[in-house]
Amino acid sequence: MENSPHTTEDKQVSVGNVYVMTHSFFSDVIRIGCTPEDPSEYAMALSSKSPGEYSLVFSLQCNNPCKVKKQIREHLNAKEYVNEFYQVPAEVAKSLVKREGLRIPALSTE
Repeated sequence: MENSPHTTEDKQVSVGNVYVMTHSFFSDVIRIGCTPEDPSEYAMALSSKSPGEYSLVFSLQCNNPCKVKKQIREHLNAKEYVNEFYQVPAEVAKSLVKREGLRIPALSTE
C-alpha cells in the first residue's frame, strides 16, 4: 500500500469531500481523507500510482472536509494502522463520516 504525498491531506480545503476508501490488497483496512476533487476520480488517480486498486466506499461533500476528516481520525486514533489507514470496518467509518458531517454543514445537492 503506497502512501501518496500528503498534497491535499495537509492543505486547508474550504469545500470538498471527505472519503472512505478500501484497497484491494487489504480487506480490513480503510483510508480516510479529504479532497477538493471528485472522490471517485481521486481513487482512480491513487490506484494509478500504486499496486492494487482503491475503491470508494463513501464520500460526503461538505464545507471544511479536512476538519471533518480530522474529527473522524481522532475517534479512530487507537485503530490507526499506518498514517491515514485504519483497521476498522468500512461501515463504521461511513457512520462516523455521516455523524461528523452533520456537525459541520454539508453542501446542498439541490
